[in-house]
Amino acid sequence: MNATTGKPSLSLVGLLIAIAGAILFSTKAIIVKKAFVSQRVDAVSLLTLRMAFSLPFYVLTAYLVSNREGNVKMTNRQWALTFAIGITGYYLSSLFDFIGLQYISAGLERLILFLYPTFAVLLNRFAFGQTIARNQWIALALTYLGIGLAFSGEIRITGADANLWRGSAWVFLCAVTFSIYLVGSGKIIPKIGAAKFTAYAMLSATVGVFLHFLVEGNYSQVSNLGALLPYGFLLAIVATVAPSFLISNAMKRIGSNNVAIISSIGPVSTILQAHFVLGEKIFAEQVIGTLLVILGVLLLSWKQLES
Repeated sequence: MNATTGKPSLSLVGLLIAIAGAILFSTKAIIVKKAFVSQRVDAVSLLTLRMAFSLPFYVLTAYLVSNREGNVKMTNRQWALTFAIGITGYYLSSLFDFIGLQYISAGLERLILFLYPTFAVLLNRFAFGQTIARNQWIALALTYLGIGLAFSGEIRITGADANLWRGSAWVFLCAVTFSIYLVGSGKIIPKIGAAKFTAYAMLSATVGVFLHFLVEGNYSQVSNLGALLPYGFLLAIVATVAPSFLISNAMKRIGSNNVAIISSIGPVSTILQAHFVLGEKIFAEQVIGTLLVILGVLLLSWKQLES
């Protein structure tokens, strides 16, 4: 925390935690695409399996943080906000994202999804009056110039068919809802704590996913449960539980705006993983765009750490 301004500063520890969380989150698209191709599973069934494996970790965390010494009870408003943010940020966002991944590549999904830092920064600016620093504007401009360039290259190579636009639209909605989660959590985490917020927000999202499956789930997937278990486990532990706690902790340390921008390293990780694991092509626009994304993140980090 900056003693002069009262705003979160970008510490080295916070920076590393945010980067680790972003990279782990980026594995989600790879695992999902792999499951879609190899197991022909539908989005809702795969999402339900992901949350089922995650559930014990969040139940245990909720129990531990709520019963530790010095725990401050949440107000009714804080409960309502936590559950609303969880439903928006992890149920709806994940659902939209999984649906979108049925139609587009993992690399393109991650590029579109990382529009969310722009939405988060703008929400903080216009809804809460939070100042956007000059280096944040420059970092955002570089980052999204890079993402836009890579997106145009993807269209040039794959073409702009109906599936491309359908999948892109779903992932765009995911970016919008996740930015709401990012901003909302940035406001409530300092009051109730990162672990407590993450546990209860994820529990609310899990309830939403389970209810969705009960209403319109594909129960025929149960016969293929054995083959799906490894994907559910990886999605839960590697791509959900670990990064969700890392990102929440990073937001507590350095603020949601900084986490939003630093997390732009995610597309870089996804593009590389998609190439080596899924065999997706890497092309010139993607490489140049990736370098611009890295430059934007490094510019932010250098400016903040210097001050």
